[in-house]
Amino acid sequence: MKAIAYRQAHTLTDALTDVPGLEDVTLPDPVPQGRDLLVEVRAISVNPVDTKVRRSTNAPEGGWKVLGWDAAGVVRAVGPEVTAFRVGDRVWYAGDITRPGTNAELHLVDERIVGPMPQTLDFAQAAALPLTAITAWELLFDRLGLTAGEAFAPQSLLIVGAAGGVGSVLTQLARQLTRATVIGTASRPETQAWVRELGAHHVIDHSRPLAEELQRIGVPQVTHIASLTQTDQHFAQCAEAIAPQGRIALIDDPAPIDVRLLKRKSVSLHWELMFTRSLFQTEDMAEQRRLLTEVSRLVDAGTLRSTVAEHFGAINAANLRRAHALIESGQARGKVVLSGFDA
Repeated sequence: MKAIAYRQAHTLTDALTDVPGLEDVTLPDPVPQGRDLLVEVRAISVNPVDTKVRRSTNAPEGGWKVLGWDAAGVVRAVGPEVTAFRVGDRVWYAGDITRPGTNAELHLVDERIVGPMPQTLDFAQAAALPLTAITAWELLFDRLGLTAGEAFAPQSLLIVGAAGGVGSVLTQLARQLTRATVIGTASRPETQAWVRELGAHHVIDHSRPLAEELQRIGVPQVTHIASLTQTDQHFAQCAEAIAPQGRIALIDDPAPIDVRLLKRKSVSLHWELMFTRSLFQTEDMAEQRRLLTEVSRLVDAGTLRSTVAEHFGAINAANLRRAHALIESGQARGKVVLSGFDA
C-alpha cells in the first residue's frame, strides 16, 4: 500500500537540510485481527497532534512512522470479533495514537472507536470532523459538564481559540445543543467572521485582556471556559474571568500554570485528551462509537456542518508538508483536508 511516513523526528526546517522528512513510501498491507476494521482510506485531515508527534517521535528501529488521526473511508475487511460493521460500510474515525496512522491507503482501527459516516457529506468533508468532534463533545459534556437543553441556572461558555479545528466544532455544539451563551475568541477579521458564522453569540479578541473584552460585551464573568490554545498565556486572565464554582477545561500542553489562582473561587480544572479511551482500553471505549454515530446523525439533520477550510489535494508527502506548515503557522481556521492517493 502507499503511505506517507518518516524515520527520524524532525522539524520542517530540518527536512530542508540533511534530515529526511515526510516521504512517499510503499508498506505491506495490514491484516485485521480481533475487533479491527481494515479501512480503505479515502480522505484525511491534519491536526496539531500530527505536527507534535512528527517533531518528537522517531520511527521504530529500521521501520517507518506513519502519522494521521482522522479518516473517512470504506471497510474492506473485518477481524473475527467485529460485530458492528460489514465490508462496504462507509466509516469515519480519529484512530488510536498507539497504532500506525491514517496517512496510508489501508488502515487498521478498532471498531469501538469508529462511527458510520454521515450520508450527506463526501469523504473529504467527513474527514475534517472526527478528532475535533470527539474532543469537543467530551470536553463540553464529560469534562465541563454543560447541560444539554435548558440548564438549572444560566450558563456561559468562553472558548479561547474558537476558530481552530476543535473550536469550530465546539462552538456549533454549544450553540445547537445547550442554552449557554457562547463567546468565542479570535484575533483576525476573517477568523472572527468564521466564529460568528458557526453560531457564537459574541466574538472577542484574545490578543486583548479577556476581562476587558468580556466587560465590553456586558458579560463580566463566565461559568465555563474551554482553553484550546496558548493556555499558559491566558491562564491568569481565565482565572479572573471565571465565575465562582466555575469550570475550566483545556486541551493543549501549556508551560507551567499556577492552579492556586483557582482556589478562592473553588474552580475545577479539567483536561481533555480524546485518545484516553483507546490508549487505556477503558471499559467505556465504545462511547466514542456512540458519540460519532450521534454526530453523524446531527450532521445529516443539518444541525452541525463540516469545518473544512482548506483542501490541499491528493494524499502525498508534498501536500502533507504544506498542511503541516499551515498548522504550525498558527494561522489556520477550521480544518485542512486531503483526499485520494496519486495514481
